[in-house]
Parts: sequence; structure tokens; C-alpha cells
Amino acid sequence: MSTCCSRAFQSAADTHFDRKTADRDLKSYRDKGPGVTTRLLRDLIVAAGQANGALLDVGCGIGALTFELLERGMNQAVAVDASSAHLAAAADEATRRARTAAIRFVESDFVDVAAALPPARVVTLDRVVCCYPSFAPLIEQAARHADRCLAISYPHDVWYMHGVIGLENGLARVRGESFRAFVHPVERMVRMIEREGFERAGHRRTWQWSVDVYVRAS
Repeated sequence: MSTCCSRAFQSAADTHFDRKTADRDLKSYRDKGPGVTTRLLRDLIVAAGQANGALLDVGCGIGALTFELLERGMNQAVAVDASSAHLAAAADEATRRARTAAIRFVESDFVDVAAALPPARVVTLDRVVCCYPSFAPLIEQAARHADRCLAISYPHDVWYMHGVIGLENGLARVRGESFRAFVHPVERMVRMIEREGFERAGHRRTWQWSVDVYVRAS
């Protein structure tokens, strides 16, 4: 059942990630390929030997990571996002790529519908944790849905990223927007993932982002 918090998040995300943003993101993907964190997650998942079976792409946006992994061996995907505009763009791209039969799109707050979603070999959260007010239920549900692999990108928990995110939130507040971004405590997130039985199999960094792929311990 929806909570007030989840409804507020979904409404804020749907407003923030609007059609203009979705069109821009889709054009960038078609013209330039996936962004840096998406490329790194894709390559780390492939390098870990996990690009096969079913995918659950949480916060899929315009579907870049979903499409990239389907091209590299995964055979089906559930793509979840709170933005109706981004899911519409992802569906358009799926049609263009003749991938509609392989992808099920779900418009919702993932935590709100997690119990109704099937597990998958690989669960991905590409630049999703930073959009979510409470990281614990998000990571907990993602980890429990991952049969084999959990892949995640998130901002560094360092002073300059707190400053960048704080500035973005301040501007959003001035504009009257309710959406906020977050820098969550990395050590606590890692401990949660490890408690679910995962070991880190790959790691990359940019100046803004950490990109990690975890595989369940044998």
C-alpha cells in the first residue's frame, strides 16, 4: 500500500523528470551513447560475467542501461521509474529497437511496488540512490530482489559533493520545486549490501560518482 512519503516522492520525481528532460536525455543517448555511470555499470556487469538472464532496472530513466545490457546478453527486463515522461521515452526507444517484448515497464516508486515484482539475476540502480530520501528501504529491497548481482552508482560522500547537492537543492527551493537530491552515507549502504550476502566484484570512480558491482558470495 502506498505511504504518504512514497506518494510525495513519486509526485516530486514525476514533476522534476518531465518530458523536456526525458526528450533531452533520450536525444543524448541516441547521439552520444550512455552516460559515464551507465557505461561503467554496463562494463563492470559484463566483466563480472553477470550479463545474462533477467534484469530489474530500478530508476531506469529513458532505459539506457536496460538497452545496453539487453544488447550484451540479458534476455528480459523489468524497468521501473517514477517518471511517466521518462518511461514514455523508454517505451518509444524500445519500439525503435524492437525490444518491446523483452521489457516490462512499471511506473511507480520501486519501494512501493517491490513486493509485487519478481526477483532478477541482476538488479541495477544507476544514479538512483541520490534521488531517494531514505536509502535503507531502497537498498534493502533491491538487494533482496537480486538473485546474483547488485549494481549501483552513487555520489561520493565527501564535502564537495555535499556542497554541490546542497546548491542544487537550494536552487530547487527557490524555484518552488519539491524534488531534492541526497548524498547518503556510503559506509552504511555498503554494510547493508554486505549483510545481504554480497561481495564487491568491481569498482570504478569519477570525481563525482562511485560505481560498484556486487555479486552474491558463493
